[in-house]
Amino acid sequence: MKFYSENIDDLRTLYVADLKKALDMEQKIAKALPTMIEKSTDAELAMAFRNHLEETKGHVSKVQRLLRNSTGDDDTMKCKAISALITEAEDNIKDAGDVGIRDIVLIASAQQVEHHEIAVYGTLRTWAELLGETEAVAVLESILEEEKKADKLLSSISDSVNATAEPNTSRAVA
Repeated sequence: MKFYSENIDDLRTLYVADLKKALDMEQKIAKALPTMIEKSTDAELAMAFRNHLEETKGHVSKVQRLLRNSTGDDDTMKCKAISALITEAEDNIKDAGDVGIRDIVLIASAQQVEHHEIAVYGTLRTWAELLGETEAVAVLESILEEEKKADKLLSSISDSVNATAEPNTSRAVA
């Protein structure tokens, strides 16, 4: 799978390309979160998703500003990884027949997205440091910390949600 559709000859070009993908990523997450809120049956999980939707909208604005400062526009590049994660999440949510299992699937899917975001923003922050982009470093660090906090909250919620799931005790006989 090819992650970059243009020639990347220097760190600045790589940095801008990934900022464009980060913007696409955040826009896609903002579009997916309302469905996750709707499908949640656990009140704490639904609230976590609502709060993260508001944070995500802020991330969109922050990344747009960083792109405008770097390039003069806020064009995006398709983030193939987040597209795949969201498609996988949608499929898993549809396949979960039990509402308790669906909440577990929602948490697992959201954490996969959070882990991708943590990787993206950690990398972008490091590249911004190398490029001397002091303001961008601070912005990217703040987004990174919010993503880590969201992941930690999902882990906390999963402790109670996972405990409510009925284990399947049937075993296939060979």
